[in-house]
Amino acid sequence: MSKKKLDQQAKEILQIAEQHGIEQNYFFLTTFQRYRVQLKILEDLEKTISDEGTLVTKEYVKGRQNVYSHPAISDYNRTTDSANKTVSTLMKIIANKL
Repeated sequence: MSKKKLDQQAKEILQIAEQHGIEQNYFFLTTFQRYRVQLKILEDLEKTISDEGTLVTKEYVKGRQNVYSHPAISDYNRTTDSANKTVSTLMKIIANKL
């Protein structure tokens, strides 16, 4: 997704928060900021995987090589799980109007 679209959606989330009167809520603000950071990390990991491929080769003693999945893939999966939990928390904060 393009940065412009993500920024527009972020503005829409802030408008929803404003409509619910929580745009200045500490928990909302910190969780929303964390979510934006997670999205940036995911964007960087996607670029790394795209540029370097999904497989990496490690060379061992005696020149033996083994092929492994790129370490960025597991980081991407962990960050995705974390971002999903963060957005779930955001939705709960909005729904509960803390």
